[in-house]
Amino acid sequence: MATILAKFLLLLFTISICNAVTIPTPISDSHRSAALQLFHGSSSSLEETYEALRVFEILALENKPDVSSATCQNVVENLGSSSSLKDLFYALKVNGILKCKVDRAVFQGTASRLKATVNDASTLVDIYYTIGSLVLIKDQAPNVDVLLADADGTFHSIKALSQSDGRWRYSSDNPESSTYAAGLALEALAGVISLASSEIDQSRVNTVKSDILKLFDSIQKYGTDDGTFYFDEKFGGGREHQGSLSTTSSVVRGVTSFAAVTSGKIDLPGDKVLGLAKFFLGIGVPGSAKDFFNQVESLALLESKRVPIPLVLSLPATVYSLSKKDQLKVTVNTVLGSAAPPLTVKLVRAFHTDAKGSAVIEGKELQYDQSSGLHVLSVFPDNVDVGTYVFVFEIVLHDSGSENDYAIGGQIRVPIYVTGIVKVSNAEIAVLDSDLGSDETQKTLDLAGTDVVSLSANHLQKLRFSFQLTTPHGRAFKPRQVLLKLRHETKYEHIFVVRNTGKKFEIILDFLGLVDKFYYLSGRYDFELTVGDAVMENSFLRPLGHLELDLPEAPEKAARLPPLPVDPYSRYGPKAEIGHLFRAPEKRPPQNVSLAFLILTLLPFIGFLVGLLRLGVNFKNFPSSAVPATYAILFQLGVAAVLLLYVLFWLKLDLFTTLKALGFLGAFLLFVGHRILSHLGSTSAKLKSA
Repeated sequence: MATILAKFLLLLFTISICNAVTIPTPISDSHRSAALQLFHGSSSSLEETYEALRVFEILALENKPDVSSATCQNVVENLGSSSSLKDLFYALKVNGILKCKVDRAVFQGTASRLKATVNDASTLVDIYYTIGSLVLIKDQAPNVDVLLADADGTFHSIKALSQSDGRWRYSSDNPESSTYAAGLALEALAGVISLASSEIDQSRVNTVKSDILKLFDSIQKYGTDDGTFYFDEKFGGGREHQGSLSTTSSVVRGVTSFAAVTSGKIDLPGDKVLGLAKFFLGIGVPGSAKDFFNQVESLALLESKRVPIPLVLSLPATVYSLSKKDQLKVTVNTVLGSAAPPLTVKLVRAFHTDAKGSAVIEGKELQYDQSSGLHVLSVFPDNVDVGTYVFVFEIVLHDSGSENDYAIGGQIRVPIYVTGIVKVSNAEIAVLDSDLGSDETQKTLDLAGTDVVSLSANHLQKLRFSFQLTTPHGRAFKPRQVLLKLRHETKYEHIFVVRNTGKKFEIILDFLGLVDKFYYLSGRYDFELTVGDAVMENSFLRPLGHLELDLPEAPEKAARLPPLPVDPYSRYGPKAEIGHLFRAPEKRPPQNVSLAFLILTLLPFIGFLVGLLRLGVNFKNFPSSAVPATYAILFQLGVAAVLLLYVLFWLKLDLFTTLKALGFLGAFLLFVGHRILSHLGSTSAKLKSA
């Protein structure tokens, strides 16, 4: 039992380590498995279909569902009809992936309609769908004329909705600005530039680049100090609120689209671009299809070379064992898991969390293993002992000219847990004389074994228990939890914290001062030791033995013994078995007697039938008219039903069911019997009068 509890304690500490450390890792197989689950079949809208197809395309999934035939039919229907701007937009998006067979005339008609809509669009959303659809037609049908005659005017009308802080308004009638709308506006402006018949004024383009930098000035840092950045929605003008994920994704789409169609790079800060990648990766695997699409597409756009490509440093593990001689391994990849350019990972320094001033490792270059693609620190230095550390890494590109092409950030701090087997030694337990302080009984313990001790003491004596803990490198170790528990034979428990006195852990229990806490309960006390820490691989809960304690009688004013706490989960356990002794059945009469009684009960019915034959039954008075004859037949059937009910009661029915059915049959017989008797009475009266 103690071994199981110790393993459970170690498991809890391990879980706390995993929950405390969140190191973003690139897209992995877990995302691919989740994609097949979230996008498993046909979707209800073209928007959802596009999101599924786009995710499958980015993740290069092979076992994806085939929806091309039904989807292409839906695409052609939407392009050939007067669908909404949104449906046209996503129909073209889907067609860009599936390459459906669409006639040039359909593209031509759709383009003419959209070009006519550009000048009439009054909201940013309408402009976004219109411009975006024209750009898609340009890519899918190059021979269709989609160029804007007044691209400068359209560019100006969109730019007029911008604000001084880099955000945009949804319309000129709405004074509220939105970060999410900024992403839509930047994507629409990029479309205008690509659709312009002549080059857009470069000063206007530079102004938009300045707006992008202002937008990045308002970027928010995540709660933890790990360089994670995101955009939050501040718009509150009555539109549907957008979460941080969708808002950040909108900005990334807009910025990368604008950067793709303009000359010269946008001078975005590399640490913030890397921070956006950490934000998307730090989410893990989103639970909804929409969030999953926003995450995957945004990461793909960050890797599209339109902005500095983020390089993510990650660790396969953050817990390393000295006893197993684990190696520190570091990987550097792009956000989608592609290989990074030639680079070096440096361990700038490493320090213990309790002693931040002194570094245990400094200026160490990790060795690159070309076969595995890992950067490895093969051996930990001797001054790295069990404990919690912070390792500070730095990425250095071999080609200094590619620093503008990649976002590597600055120094990367990673919490590391170094574990090991802690040695337990010099364990002693003694009963001391309270007056002289001399050892009356002293015993040594092997805490790594199974030995237990048996002691006895009275209220005038003390109990002293001490032991030492040392790390694999021989240093004193101080775990987070050292508890001594005494459990009385009546199940009452008392827990004491064992303090660290410097070189050893020691506790002295003065029973004279503990008589009130022990409620003057003499008898046997079992005691056990609990030692646990997150970095201690051999955490344990071990019984030490028992103590026969002789305490004085409780005075009248002593505190009463409290009731034992009730385990709240005990009510869910198995209940005590209920034993029930059934009464022996009464003795039944012989079968012949029962059969004779049955024959006697049938004799009256047989006599009734014989009487009917002797009297001579006739049908002279049976009604000849249809309605009275019907009532007469129903009455006879009702009487037969009552007799049948009696038989069923005798065979299987209970009394209550029989009475309930008899009530309905009685009411029925009363009604039809009254009608037929009334008819017979009136007929008899007419015969007498005649």
